[in-house]
Amino acid sequence: MGLWNKLSNEFIDIIEWMDDNPAVMVHRFERYQNEIKMGAKLTVREGQVAVVVNEGQMGKGQVADIFMPGMYELSTENMPLLSTIKGWKYGFNSPFKAEVYFFKTTRFTNLKWGTAGPATMRDPEFGVVRVTAFGIYTLRIRDAKTVLLELVGTQADFTIQDIEENLRGKIGLRIKEVMPEIGVPVIDLESKVSVVGQRIQEKIAADFEQYGLELCEVQVQDIGLPEEVEKAIDQQGAMRAIGNMQQFAQYQGAQALRDAAQNPGMTGAMMGVGVGGMLNQSMGNLFQANANNGQTVGTTPPPLPGAQAYFVAINGAQAGPFERAALQSQVANGTLTRDSLVWCQGMPTWAKAGSQVDLNDLFAALPPPLPPQ
Repeated sequence: MGLWNKLSNEFIDIIEWMDDNPAVMVHRFERYQNEIKMGAKLTVREGQVAVVVNEGQMGKGQVADIFMPGMYELSTENMPLLSTIKGWKYGFNSPFKAEVYFFKTTRFTNLKWGTAGPATMRDPEFGVVRVTAFGIYTLRIRDAKTVLLELVGTQADFTIQDIEENLRGKIGLRIKEVMPEIGVPVIDLESKVSVVGQRIQEKIAADFEQYGLELCEVQVQDIGLPEEVEKAIDQQGAMRAIGNMQQFAQYQGAQALRDAAQNPGMTGAMMGVGVGGMLNQSMGNLFQANANNGQTVGTTPPPLPGAQAYFVAINGAQAGPFERAALQSQVANGTLTRDSLVWCQGMPTWAKAGSQVDLNDLFAALPPPLPPQ
């Protein structure tokens, strides 16, 4: 290397950071053994802050001058702290050794957080419930000096990954304290995620400030509840649609009847014949209770006789529906017999008229079929 090249490489006269890595929070200007030339140009772009540190003195808190976005010509006038540390009382024009750190002040977004385990909270409806939560948060550098002293040290490039795990753990732990305190019922948690996120942010903002960071936003993207609680919420939602939460147990019974009617096989088919009427009666009790301002009626009368119309298979073709009087006439003229196939609303399939309980009285005056010879 020639003498001229050696001399030109000994002094730094342009200091800047071309930010090309979105994960880097802090970058130390690569100076190596070179000295910074007095009068060197320092360029701090928008979204950056530069800090000039007396070489080898950062561990003692000897952070020098902070430069906001702009273009500077380094001199003793715009580096008063470093000038005091160096003892430049009457000006100084020779090259000097110092370290320059650039800080990115824009927001770091889409950082993930989640509870390390379920948070236990008391709910007025469900009692003790274990809840999990997951989401994202946003932060930015608020105090460059504190970040430098508390986090960066002498690291050349400090990235978001270097601190993300620690911060994720803080949020995950704090959520266990926040959830019992937010005062939002479990059944309303998913509709109040913005409130939950705001409470988390308020609770843990101080933990970020001690590192010189600002917690800008916390988003709750998912609230996890035990399976049995989710089922209970679904059932209570259905009951609210009916309008009478006090009939929850009766509603469950009606559901059980419906499920039994849908079972395949002979048992399901036989139950299906009578389940339609039983289910209608059970649900009718619910609506009757609602119509009486929530007061449950002790005994609900059965449907009036003849209220159900039936289709009848006549000569291999479907006919009807027929009201009770018409069915009585068909029994009288022999068109409708116990072996005739009939169907009405609520029956899963066609069945013999003689198997229908509410049609038995139509055949009461008729003798039963002759036994086979």
